[in-house]
Amino acid sequence: MYKSLLRPIWVYAIQIWDCAKPSQMRTMQAFQSINLLDGGGCPSPGLTLNGTRVIPRSGMSPDFSTLSEVKFPARLPSPSGKGSASVASSSSVDAEAPSRICKIKCVSGQWVGPLCQEVNGDGRFQPILKSCALEEVPPNLILSFKNRIIIEFNTTIPHNSTISARCQEPIGTYKLSGPPVLNCSNGIWSSPIPKCQPTTLFTNYSENSPPTILVRVPSGSAAVDQNGGLVVFPGSILHLECLYLRRHGDPEWTWTSEAETYLTGWAIGTDERNWKYRLSIYYVKQFDTGSFTCTTSRGINNTITLQVSDIHCKPVPSMDLNPHLNYRASGHRLGQTTYFNCPPGFFLKGSANITCLPSGDWSNSPPDCIMVKCPPISVDDSRLIMVEYNDTYGKRAAFKCAWGFQMSGVNSIECLADSTWSHRIPTCTEILCPSPVVPLNGLLIEDSAPGRHVVGSVVQFSCGEKHQLIGKPSMVCTENGTWSHSTPYCKARCEYPGEPPNGRIIPLKFWYVPGDKLKITCLAGYVLPLPLEASPPVCLGDGTWSHTLPECIQYTNV
Repeated sequence: MYKSLLRPIWVYAIQIWDCAKPSQMRTMQAFQSINLLDGGGCPSPGLTLNGTRVIPRSGMSPDFSTLSEVKFPARLPSPSGKGSASVASSSSVDAEAPSRICKIKCVSGQWVGPLCQEVNGDGRFQPILKSCALEEVPPNLILSFKNRIIIEFNTTIPHNSTISARCQEPIGTYKLSGPPVLNCSNGIWSSPIPKCQPTTLFTNYSENSPPTILVRVPSGSAAVDQNGGLVVFPGSILHLECLYLRRHGDPEWTWTSEAETYLTGWAIGTDERNWKYRLSIYYVKQFDTGSFTCTTSRGINNTITLQVSDIHCKPVPSMDLNPHLNYRASGHRLGQTTYFNCPPGFFLKGSANITCLPSGDWSNSPPDCIMVKCPPISVDDSRLIMVEYNDTYGKRAAFKCAWGFQMSGVNSIECLADSTWSHRIPTCTEILCPSPVVPLNGLLIEDSAPGRHVVGSVVQFSCGEKHQLIGKPSMVCTENGTWSHSTPYCKARCEYPGEPPNGRIIPLKFWYVPGDKLKITCLAGYVLPLPLEASPPVCLGDGTWSHTLPECIQYTNV
């Protein structure tokens, strides 16, 4: 993210003070590059030699607004930057340095360079001065370059650039050992990278550690600036609490502000009075700006820099906010925070809260409310039919299966607040009815593949000879996987035997069930023989009669 910020760029007003003697430097030759600038370009580069401004040769226009680069010959150190050569000091220039072609380029309205060619090189232009390496950084240390925190290391910082150093927050819990600002000069830092020393809060209140300074703002607001200083809004109440064990002695508060005195002393709370030595500032005013130092009885100290500033950020209502974005603002002055949330059906993209910084800017841009949408659903199975579809929060997708198939899973899924569907997409499987039971003494006739009964399949039943079908003679496989009717059964029956000569039978039916007995009556003048009258025909369990019908004979023949 910051690599583009850390590329070795040397920006000057192109003042080459004592880098060459007049006899060693020819008159600057400027020419217009093929690529012209689209905007207003750069101002005059203001090239000087030994403190004297160099005037372009006769006939050259002093207007640089349309130039994208200026080339000139000069005796300058090698772009490799060996040694500690610097264009700012004539003592560091090799008088016998070969003449080389250098140039400056107009980039975003500023002159960048110089870049020079190596002698006997490949003709490429390279920077004159070296960048400073920024490798491993001590723990709890925060480095900033151009007001941005450096989060990628093993990189370089351009020559003549500065970085600021501070310890991580909460402010006062670490002490910076080393300068807060470092300058890069031709590959060398002005001082070693500082370190952050843990204070008593992290060292079990060791007497050999710097004291922790805790900041409390019971009324008003405050914030930490990019350099690690405390910025307080006027009128606030501020407590600076020096953490040190009372039994080791009394610490001492000193300050550089214009105030003559502040209220100091051990805290009065039972649980605080033995380890908090407090300095209180009531209703902070401009003259309270300064450094506040707590020094222990061992002479070890820690310091917090205080600046009083009436800072306001842009009011939240005046910002370009998403119409669905809800916010709760405690105010828009220094240190105050605004909280955001989105209504159901939207998710928050960005920071949920922003704080007014000492720079007068909010810590982040307002977030956005993005409508919750679930992943698109693609139905590739022809057996599954989507009957309803809406992929936004709270809406649903509904399904049904083609005729003859049943659903595995839920038929309706809902789009949830986390952009996921409430259930998996259902599947459809073919509906099959169980194989029907063939009735005893009966037959089964199927209209589809034997043993596979899909929805709509019809089976028919029939019974063998001397048996009657009881129930529906056919049934259909339905969509719930069951048959439309119960399986019929075959019941034995005796057929109508007809009427005997000169007689009649009782009862008279089309068929008879096992156990039915026939009573035979003869016409007038006819009778049954006595043995047969005593044993009438009976329908047996196999559908046959126990014996044939007897004949009626004339009574005169008895």
